[in-house]
Amino acid sequence: MTNKIDFKRALDAYQAQRNAFRIIDVPDMRYLAIDGHGDPNTSPAFTTAVEALYPVAYKLKFASKTDLGRDYVVPPLEGLWWAEDMESFTAARDKSRWNWTLLLMVPEWIDQAMFATAIEQAGVTNRSARLDDVRLATLSEGRCVQTLHVGSFDDEADVLAQMHHEFIPGHGFQMAGLHHEIYLSDFRRVAPDKRRTILRQPVTTSAAAGA
Repeated sequence: MTNKIDFKRALDAYQAQRNAFRIIDVPDMRYLAIDGHGDPNTSPAFTTAVEALYPVAYKLKFASKTDLGRDYVVPPLEGLWWAEDMESFTAARDKSRWNWTLLLMVPEWIDQAMFATAIEQAGVTNRSARLDDVRLATLSEGRCVQTLHVGSFDDEADVLAQMHHEFIPGHGFQMAGLHHEIYLSDFRRVAPDKRRTILRQPVTTSAAAGA
């Protein structure tokens, strides 16, 4: 039996500092994923999406430990966010217009067969209304800019504006993918002013984007 892996500590992609933007090359990573739309604070779809992800994640964790002898800590919840007008993230913050994909990272040794079994097992008791919407997906982000935000989600706007409009163009990049958040704190238990969230933005070089 191997030691339990905590990917939040072991992977460089989960490292970020407050008040500092970092350029990082993120490898392809596999996730449990589920899509939705609307204000995460008020949309029932957001709650049901979270409720669908975690039972599958824990079934996979226990299968990995029992069948493969490879134990790990279930990584933090993550989210991809976008809207037709991306200024809704940094200006109006109209959350009712937001689209999202919630993510839970799984190790690369989790295959489609293990995923299918976990879905089946998760549906035996207290079946989530959106269990069938959970999928196993690979996310390829490549070069990104990220930072650590400490505080309420509603206080992210100034940090994102600086990232999007100052740091990224100032270093010869432009945005190339979806806004990505990694929730290092459990927002159900941690006070808003103490929440730790990695804010990530995939980028490409301006020359490559214009080619």
